[in-house]
Amino acid sequence: MEYFDVLAFGAHPDDVEIGMAGTIAKFTKLGYKVAICDLTEAELSSNGDTSTRRKEAEAADKILGVSKRFNLSFSDRGLYLSEDSIKQVVSLIRMTKPSIVFSPYEFDRHPDHGNCTKIIEEAVFSSGIRKLNVNTSHEAHKVNHVFQYMINGFHRPNFIVNISETIQLKKEALEAYESQFTPGETGVSTPLTNDYVESVIAREKMIGKEVGISYGEGFMSKKPLLLNADWLF
Repeated sequence: MEYFDVLAFGAHPDDVEIGMAGTIAKFTKLGYKVAICDLTEAELSSNGDTSTRRKEAEAADKILGVSKRFNLSFSDRGLYLSEDSIKQVVSLIRMTKPSIVFSPYEFDRHPDHGNCTKIIEEAVFSSGIRKLNVNTSHEAHKVNHVFQYMINGFHRPNFIVNISETIQLKKEALEAYESQFTPGETGVSTPLTNDYVESVIAREKMIGKEVGISYGEGFMSKKPLLLNADWLF
C-alpha cells in the first residue's frame, strides 16, 4: 500500500493548485510524497468538460511532482455533510495515512469550498477512531496536522510558506487548466477567465510582502503551532 506525507483535498480539480501549488512544489522538491484528492469532477463548470479537466489535472500534477491524484466523484454542488461522504473520505485517509492534510479555507465565496472542508474535518477526526467501521481493512489513522489554504479572496493567514523559488511552477500549474482560465472561442466569460491567474499571483506577492519575501502562500490553522525557540532567531 502506498502512503503519503501530504494529502491535499479540494472540491474541484484546480482548487488545490490555486491555494497551495507553490507549497506542494516545495514539498516534492524536498522529497516528500504528495497526493491530491478532488471531491468532485467539476461537471457543472461553465467551461470545459470532465475529460478535459482530468487531462489538465494530470498536466498540473507533472509540473508540481504530485505522486498520486484521487477523485471521489461526489456531485458538483452536492457537497454536504453525510455519513456516506464522511466515510468515503475516512477510507481514503486510512488508506493513504498522511501526516498532514490540507483543505480549503472555510470562508469562501463558493459554498463547495467551505462544505468540502466541513467533510474533511469530520473525516480527519473519525479516521482516528479505532472502533469506527468504514468497511475497509485499513486501520484507524490519526493525522498530525490539518491546515486550510485560500482559494478566493484574501484573508490574514496564521502562517506563510515562502514560495519565491516555486512561484513560476505555481503559475505553470494554473495555466495547465486552460479550459478554466483562458477564454476560448466557444467558452463563456466567468470570474476565472478575467485575469484570475494574475490576481492569484498578485495575492501571493502581497502575502509575501507581509513577511519580507517575494511570494508566499498563506494558511490557516485551528490549533496553535509548536515552534522551537531557536527558530525565532
